[in-house]
Amino acid sequence: MLLTVIVILAVIALVVAIAAVRPAEFRVARSTTVSAPPERILPLIGDFRRWTDWSPYEQLDPQMKKSYAGASSGIGAVYEWDGKKAGSGRMEILEVTPSKVTIKLDFTKPMTAHNTAEFTVEPQGGVTRLTWAMHGRNALMAKVMSLFISMDKLVGKDFETGVANLKAIAER
Repeated sequence: MLLTVIVILAVIALVVAIAAVRPAEFRVARSTTVSAPPERILPLIGDFRRWTDWSPYEQLDPQMKKSYAGASSGIGAVYEWDGKKAGSGRMEILEVTPSKVTIKLDFTKPMTAHNTAEFTVEPQGGVTRLTWAMHGRNALMAKVMSLFISMDKLVGKDFETGVANLKAIAER
């Protein structure tokens, strides 16, 4: 019995020690090229009410409660959600430029996290490079989780779907 407890404590200590040296920050990003100018793409991002048209997270839970506050779009626009599958959280647009929308992203369920989402648009000849990125700090618990679950794999497919949906809408 004592040996079992010692082994369990040693495994826990090893996992925590390995996790402690993991990167302090994470970043997930997906990009695509869009045959449309930035001014056709940015309004789809800068108005949270338009996210129902393209965001894969909007489709997770049809019963999700949503509320909007602040500005109707752009800096100061706020979107809060509470759902069984999508969890709960809040987004606020902090910055809008001709090439970027920066969003403060706070999750409250299933766990607390404070991240930043950025959408960038870069004209490249006759197309626009669209990138959806999220980055944030890795607290110790997030570092432990990252040993078993890749943040890139967790949200990467959703970001791919989102930029593909934005591309399809902007190119219409």
